[in-house]
Amino acid sequence: MRGEGIDRARFLGGAAAVGIAGVAGSFAAGRARAVEEPAPRRGRPGDGVTHRGVMYEVGSGESPATGWHAGRMRADMRAIRDDLHANTVSVFGDGVERLGATAAEAAERGLNVWLQPRLGDRPEREILDHLAETGEHAERLRRQGADVHLSVGCEFVLYVPGIVPGADALERIKNLLAGTYDPELTQRRLTAFIARAAKVGRSVFHGRLTYGAAHEDQVDWDLFDIVSVNYYSYFARKADHVAELTPYLRHRKPVAITECGTCTYVGAPAAGGMGWDVVDYEKGEIKGNLVRSERTQAAYISDVLDVFESMNLYASLIYHFVMPDAQHRPGDPLHDLDMASYSLTKTLKDDPEDPDSDWHWEPKESFHAVARHYGRRQG
Repeated sequence: MRGEGIDRARFLGGAAAVGIAGVAGSFAAGRARAVEEPAPRRGRPGDGVTHRGVMYEVGSGESPATGWHAGRMRADMRAIRDDLHANTVSVFGDGVERLGATAAEAAERGLNVWLQPRLGDRPEREILDHLAETGEHAERLRRQGADVHLSVGCEFVLYVPGIVPGADALERIKNLLAGTYDPELTQRRLTAFIARAAKVGRSVFHGRLTYGAAHEDQVDWDLFDIVSVNYYSYFARKADHVAELTPYLRHRKPVAITECGTCTYVGAPAAGGMGWDVVDYEKGEIKGNLVRSERTQAAYISDVLDVFESMNLYASLIYHFVMPDAQHRPGDPLHDLDMASYSLTKTLKDDPEDPDSDWHWEPKESFHAVARHYGRRQG
């Protein structure tokens, strides 16, 4: 998606701001068959979260400077396991070979793998074919003994053409924000495509299946083994998070937080899923007079991780590990795009003025906070 001018961070605001919850019930016909392995644990009091992890985007292309690179990926998987103390990584993006190679590396290092294809702004048939190929990779890993989950996709209302009017993702977000769409028709189309995706996923993958829904989306969870939500809400009291998430437990299935996090400036948590919307993307500049605060990001993530543990949720997957195109510019707040990044690491280029310059990441305070949390819990 980066090559098409929009990345995952810019999608978040659309999902958070325009949720179509409550406009129509789920009506997908039929039910998917059960998985061929024991159902995942729902959690008992005191157990805490089972899958503690982070999201990892495979990016576009195979360039060390601008996209996915095998050597960098292998080093990142080591860091996720050994330094972040995660036991799970959620591998997402497009490019079946990159998804498969990253998932295989993670599994080889003993990490639990959640695999999620995200091919956006393409015809529905291509998206489903991409899902099928990714699911085949996931099934091969599962049969080799890896702990693998497959998510059939993420927030289809944004990624899949035809559910909401708009030639591309940005146009669809604009139409959602402006209200220039039919909520009931949108829900029917979304429900139908989720059902098609679930059927494709079941046809190639025989492990645990889920779908990355936006918070408050109406989803027929009978199609899936795990209820998953991308969660960016902000409350001053932890009890309010618990109250908001508790309804997901009524499905009597494991509940996974498949995305959570916030950006890196004062006030970002209160902006929820719109935290990214502080960048003038044409100028490459931060809007307003933001104050960088790694502590703010770390505190929010620590708080919600405590909430998820207290609720014994099945998974907590933080969005996300690294964001190469959001460069950190120390001493230059106008161009410090990392402030608008949800990443646990900050990207520094060898030559800040060269768009093709190589780069490295350094941990933010949030990285260390998560490492402490996961380290204590993993024991």
